[in-house]
Amino acid sequence: MAIDYEKIMKLDIPEIEQDWTARDSMLYALGVGLGNDPVNRDELRFLYEKDLQALPTQAVVLAYPGNWLRDADAGVDYLRVVNGGNSVTIHKPLPVEGTFVGKIRVVSVIDKGEGRGALVNAARDVYDKATGDLLCTVGTTTFCRGQGGFGGPSGPEKPVAQIPDRAPDMRCDLETLPQSALIYRLSGDYNPLHADPDIATKAGFDRPIAHGLLTYGVAGHALLKTACGYDPAKLKSMEGRFSAPVFPGDTIRTEMWQDGSEIIFRSVVAERDAVVINNGRAEIAG
Repeated sequence: MAIDYEKIMKLDIPEIEQDWTARDSMLYALGVGLGNDPVNRDELRFLYEKDLQALPTQAVVLAYPGNWLRDADAGVDYLRVVNGGNSVTIHKPLPVEGTFVGKIRVVSVIDKGEGRGALVNAARDVYDKATGDLLCTVGTTTFCRGQGGFGGPSGPEKPVAQIPDRAPDMRCDLETLPQSALIYRLSGDYNPLHADPDIATKAGFDRPIAHGLLTYGVAGHALLKTACGYDPAKLKSMEGRFSAPVFPGDTIRTEMWQDGSEIIFRSVVAERDAVVINNGRAEIAG
């Protein structure tokens, strides 16, 4: 079955309303690895109810729409889709609790050609229901493997950040826990690939892999720690492409190149020198 370009572009996806608690904020922070050092006061800001703050990358799980593309009945083979990339733009500091409303829209569908694949780019605006304020915009790129050749447009594709040809200005190594994917999934992504060894084996892995957005959260933690002094108000936006899987227990090394308020970054699994997030770009306030 071919992708139905017109149908995807005309999708009207219902709004998602979500009640979010301080406990949920703490659980998200645990899922992306904060708290490995229980006396690190900087990390406790996101884990302990005293003066609790929300991580900027928490935006990815707010008013999460679930498998909307699978349910769209538009010719997408959901068994062949992978998360190709993600972006977050923070418009206002994220509350640690409240009721959030998310509205997702399809931005573009790009046909990479017969036998190659297709990219579905979407954006989700998340609002605070109580105030009506736009809090953040979350962009997603879904790669539909082998589903190109349906007659859709071949572009334009957004330019990606280029990694400089020099040593990074900053590095940050962060360990993930062996149970990190089991914790992270409690923030709303229950894909069994990240929990069930049998499903992982069928997908070609010898054990469950980490969520791409878990890896994204670890990279966000590295930026927050290294470039923002753990001040969440300083991380204004962040984007990157997923390029390889992470296994729970891996150490993720994020390498950063700074040019004024812009940071180019990539994340690498230190144990096997595999790039897992590439062409990353972040905007830092001040």
